Amino acid sequence: MNIFQAIILGIVEGITEFLPVSSTGHLILGAAALGLGEDPGEKAALDAYFVVIQGASLLAIVGLYWSRMMQMLRGIMGRDPAGLKLFTHIIIAFLPALILWPLLIGLSQKYLFRPVPVLAALFLGGVWMIWLGSRWKKQRAEQGDDPPGLTIEDMTWKHALGIGIFQFFSIWPGTSRAMMTIAGGVMLRMKPAQAAEFSFLLGLPTIAAATVYTLGKDYLRSHDGESLGMFAELGIVPVLVGMIVTIISAAITVKWLIGFLNRHSLAAFGWYRVALCIVFGSLLFTGLVELW
Repeated sequence: MNIFQAIILGIVEGITEFLPVSSTGHLILGAAALGLGEDPGEKAALDAYFVVIQGASLLAIVGLYWSRMMQMLRGIMGRDPAGLKLFTHIIIAFLPALILWPLLIGLSQKYLFRPVPVLAALFLGGVWMIWLGSRWKKQRAEQGDDPPGLTIEDMTWKHALGIGIFQFFSIWPGTSRAMMTIAGGVMLRMKPAQAAEFSFLLGLPTIAAATVYTLGKDYLRSHDGESLGMFAELGIVPVLVGMIVTIISAAITVKWLIGFLNRHSLAAFGWYRVALCIVFGSLLFTGLVELW
């Protein structure tokens, strides 16, 4: 992987990680378009790289939501009941992924980290969000421009667990962790912007755990001689450049998304997913982009 390719993938990851359009799906399709991943060793390194730059995007959330981080820290120390409640809800929502992902992530990477399963997930997720958007539009017509909905402060542990179960299904690349948690929150009667903020915060333990797990697995594979490892295969400089680009583009995207969801529904992202599926499906069918 060269630096130009790393920059492109870093921009793709930073923009799509917290949008409900599937960052992993975009990375897989983007890598295929760039001609990466055709060699088995390079594909294994790319799979690890995709998770690692997702971990880099967390630094944008830490910076943008520093006040929430401090609120939870005060809650853990017994000085902020609301902060403790939020921290507890994030842990509850994290549990389904914590328990089940380590058992199933290997199967997901083996069978689903490919363009065709990703395209199917993009399409079905798009249809779901278009439906949610039409439902939200109907609520606005009946109840005004700011229909009632739950905020983060209104959540109960049941809402948190429900969002966590939705998040688990994002193990299928192309579904999108952001889509499952934001749309799942909306299904559970949360306001879209509030569901997005909880999704960002839930990403901290979820993506961090996936990053640590992936780095450890990559190290063991290289130590045992099964592969060269991510850094040796892709290059240290391109990997670091991709991480820096990811952080910057993720911060810009998160700020924009919250403002967008305060005024609009998820339908636009649904239509985008359907359109992307059609475009890349056509490229695959015509042979302009090759399957792995």
